[in-house]
Amino acid sequence: MPIKFGTDGWRDIIADEFTYDNVRRVAHAHAQVLRQAGGGAVVVGFDTRFQGAGFARVVAETMAGQGLDVWLAAEYLPTPALSFAVVHHGAAGGVMVTASHNPPAYSGYKLKGHYGGSATPALVAEVEAALDAPEGYSGPHGTVRSLDIRQAYYAQLDRQLDLNVLRAYRGRVIHDPMGGAACGWLTGYAAHAGLQLVLTELHGRPDPLFHGVNPEPVPQSLGELMALLGGESGQTLGVVTDGDADRVGAVTAGGHFFNSHQIFAVLIAHLYRVRGLRGRVVKTVSGSRVIELLAGKLGLEVLETPVGFKYITDAFLEGQDDESSAVLMGGEESGGLSSRGHIPERDGLLNSLLMIEAMVASGRSLPELFADIEAEVGFQHHYDRADLHLSDQFDKAALLSAAQNFTEVAGRAVEGVNTLDGVKLTLSGGASAMFRASGTEPVVRVYVEAQSDSDLRAILDEATRRVYEYDPEHEAG
Repeated sequence: MPIKFGTDGWRDIIADEFTYDNVRRVAHAHAQVLRQAGGGAVVVGFDTRFQGAGFARVVAETMAGQGLDVWLAAEYLPTPALSFAVVHHGAAGGVMVTASHNPPAYSGYKLKGHYGGSATPALVAEVEAALDAPEGYSGPHGTVRSLDIRQAYYAQLDRQLDLNVLRAYRGRVIHDPMGGAACGWLTGYAAHAGLQLVLTELHGRPDPLFHGVNPEPVPQSLGELMALLGGESGQTLGVVTDGDADRVGAVTAGGHFFNSHQIFAVLIAHLYRVRGLRGRVVKTVSGSRVIELLAGKLGLEVLETPVGFKYITDAFLEGQDDESSAVLMGGEESGGLSSRGHIPERDGLLNSLLMIEAMVASGRSLPELFADIEAEVGFQHHYDRADLHLSDQFDKAALLSAAQNFTEVAGRAVEGVNTLDGVKLTLSGGASAMFRASGTEPVVRVYVEAQSDSDLRAILDEATRRVYEYDPEHEAG
């Protein structure tokens, strides 16, 4: 079975296709590309998934055998720390053994560029090509050295945050790392920075099964955190990082989920108005209309990309070369966000701390800050996503072709069609519905935004029904 790269690398089921032999093949191809480009070193890390350390060791040994010097993580670490280590050590690239938010049965091979962020589409294409045309190597082997990047990464966070503001916060924060790679990292940073907040962990024990949930910061995986915050009020906050800690989510006082679009909007406003930063706003096509409306109010250019942080990375790199194209903030619907001055990488730890900073600087809770934005832009945000698991008989092409010709969904007229990635329909009343097939799982995702919960439910139900029309096994069942 061929190895297939998705939006951020290769992911597959452990012991099925994600095996030592296949990991060696990918590492060989990756090393070949780096070496031919003149690269001399690479950084390799892993999260808390089953056999993560073992797979990382295979990557390191394979790459050293291809003549590269390797920095190999001594223990599990967050993806943003791995990406920072690439820049810190001047490496040609990085590898993170992780399947991010995917179920526990999966592992993966994330490629990182020399700039400390997701591999660009061009680099991914080169590695895929090298898989089909492997070349031998008979030169000297590289070395494998132990990597400990924690303190250097913490110092990088210091440079991105207003520590005087953070040190003024005396409230309570619960961090749910979901048993993943951020276990102990946020509490460790709080001690490092001398923060006075009450910070505790939920699911802080590393667990390859992620304490019984898929390690994604979405409501269905956060029941315990929501319950813990149900009786809280004010600025008490729950922050969530996914399996490899590049994505972020939040639960606010009262046990309410605060989604990635809301986080994105609040942080844009904070960086612009409080920090005085400027630049483009980059969002994936699945992102909320609120982001576009807010950027318009602030006079900021908006760039829309396909789904996948590598496209946002491209925009950050363009901005590093040309100040007029600098990016203030880039983000995706799934909780991956990065901001100006940091590495061009999603960072769940940094964004958790920036949320706290925004609350302290304003004296307002996250829901209050977002309500201010809704009032300013004249849009009420209601958003949800359905991940539809389908059979092998599902006709993806037929669905996407038909969706481009829908004239209405749940009685809302189609006013625009966007095919940048999947099919996104702009509907009357400010609503939208988007259909997109996953690149790594047998899943179609349906994203819906509307200005009321009743509209949201009606559109999502109707859009879901239309997807299932193209799956004969679902109809038969």
